[in-house]
Amino acid sequence: MPRFRPKSSIPAFALYGEVSGAGADMLHVEAIQTRSRLYRWEIEAHTHQGLHQILWIASGPAEIGLDETRERRHGPVAVVIPPGVVHAFRFSRETDGYVFTFNPRAVVEGDVPATGEALRHLFATAQIVAFEPAAAATRRIASLFDELAEEFSASDATGSPVPLWLGRSIVWRLAQQSARQSQGEQRGGRSAALFTRFIVLVEAHHREHWPISRYADELGMTPERLNRLTRAETGQTALDLVHARLAREACRRLTYIAAPISKLAYELGFDDPAYFCRFFKRHIGSSPRDYRRAASGGDGSEGIPF
Repeated sequence: MPRFRPKSSIPAFALYGEVSGAGADMLHVEAIQTRSRLYRWEIEAHTHQGLHQILWIASGPAEIGLDETRERRHGPVAVVIPPGVVHAFRFSRETDGYVFTFNPRAVVEGDVPATGEALRHLFATAQIVAFEPAAAATRRIASLFDELAEEFSASDATGSPVPLWLGRSIVWRLAQQSARQSQGEQRGGRSAALFTRFIVLVEAHHREHWPISRYADELGMTPERLNRLTRAETGQTALDLVHARLAREACRRLTYIAAPISKLAYELGFDDPAYFCRFFKRHIGSSPRDYRRAASGGDGSEGIPF
């Protein structure tokens, strides 16, 4: 199994290997085999900016990389990839399924709020949604993907609303399955909205090292109330969540970007690389250098297969 070699930057594509931009109405579906065959069944680490992606692995094996996590799975599973998440795959000749890539503006209907809610919950985090092979839910989602692929490639597909309807149905069904997988945990409406706004702010500003008071000001609340909110939702303080996001970004960059640790520290908003190293070790349990060595297979293991 080849070792992973970090690059100078993480490539971003609309569709893998294509540098052209994606329009607001983009919706694309293709068989996994179509593109992976061109790259000898290996899709290297990359991101999609502003695009959502779902891989439906109906059958066969796959090695799945989502940010710094690695898993080996066998279909049926759905891989949910929010914008900006680094992902990579290795398939086999027997792997069967589809890659569904879309701009959320093309899928969400303004007059059907439930579609937007399903999209928000499904793509709140990168995840692998598992299915039982013989279950009715599996048959439904597999049928929807088959129909979407057929409608997308039909000769009269241009201007047809059917692919959009099927895409919305897939998002809806996957959101239901994801909720069942996470045991249907529910949150209060206003608290959930505030917590979601906080997470969105953290995503946008974690590298700027905002103090918690600034996050609270942006949300129209006190730091104490913000901490009560985050503890109720996750059991952690607001600062814990900000630091966890910063540490996760550090792991991502150490794994995928071949740049000096000091340079990565500055890009993550740390003025002192030594302080960054202490921060990283406190949150991850190893030094940045040791983490990068282990991620690249330098510890004598097989290494990361992406």
